[in-house]
Amino acid sequence: MSASAIFFYILSISILGAGLLAVTTKKIFRSAIWLLFSLIGIAGLYFWMQMEFIAAVQIIVYVGGIVVLIIFSIFLTQQSGKQMARPSIGRIVFSLLAVCIGFALTYSLLQPYVFQPPSSAPVDMSVRNIGNQMLSTTQHGYVLPLEVVSVLLLAAMIGCIVIAMKIKTQAK
Repeated sequence: MSASAIFFYILSISILGAGLLAVTTKKIFRSAIWLLFSLIGIAGLYFWMQMEFIAAVQIIVYVGGIVVLIIFSIFLTQQSGKQMARPSIGRIVFSLLAVCIGFALTYSLLQPYVFQPPSSAPVDMSVRNIGNQMLSTTQHGYVLPLEVVSVLLLAAMIGCIVIAMKIKTQAK
């Protein structure tokens, strides 16, 4: 096994481990921190695949934007030190059932396909090409998903502000 494969497996195990800890920890703030480590690991995978621009976007948008937004919302609701409620047995069973169905569905969708290496030239990963594709309104453009993500972030920030606002009670 090559050093590159060993690095990939170590990075993958750390991403999966951090993701599992993000879902299973009882403290909500620790959950957000484990999510942060998982997203940094995904950026590491992009660096490993030599897609530096996508890795930088991963760090800026997800690590720098979404995780910080989640942490701020935790602090604004004053729930950072409290433990999350223990899930009921029904919720655990439903979650395991949903995971099994998801794996079965994914396997059934991917099983009939034979994946072969591409015979065409690799995709141009220059910053210019990525920028043109992200701002394009053609069939393979990503301007609509980019705008949807910006509206989603705006809605999340407004939600954080609304949750953090305290209603002033007037004394009579």
